[in-house]
Amino acid sequence: MTDALYTASIPVFKQMLQALSGVLHKAEEHAAAKKIDPTALLQARLFPDMFPLLRQVMIASDFAKGAAARLAGVEVPVMPDTELTFAELQTRIATVLTFINSLDASLFDKPHTREIVIQAGTPRERTFDASTYLLHYAIPQFFFHVTTAYALLRHNGVEIGKKNYMGVN
Repeated sequence: MTDALYTASIPVFKQMLQALSGVLHKAEEHAAAKKIDPTALLQARLFPDMFPLLRQVMIASDFAKGAAARLAGVEVPVMPDTELTFAELQTRIATVLTFINSLDASLFDKPHTREIVIQAGTPRERTFDASTYLLHYAIPQFFFHVTTAYALLRHNGVEIGKKNYMGVN
């Protein structure tokens, strides 16, 4: 039987990254149709102290690849965070999807005993068991950044809705 942590992570990351890719396509089309400089959308923020769209997408993809790797017990792929265009963000998402698709479900068979140690932007380490890490840290962080990316685009006039956010259109 497939481990519950695999089921609660990989299919969710895949669905939402594909949906994020879809809303980014719509944003790029919107910018072209309205003759908006794409950089205006890519650098859009909901408030000055928040990250712009570019960074929201980078962080969402980082949580998907990082959580998947940690739960599978493999090395987290390093990505340089140098994307500046919609095309580069699409490549990043595709790269993360390729990585998480490469992880065999059997790697998730016994992660319950795996201790996950992270340093989340501070020098202080945090230690989790696998299920606590996924359900109380990685998934909420992932959804925060995916949702913020969606909200930035919707706020800036991109015609997207709940079906786009969920990737079911």
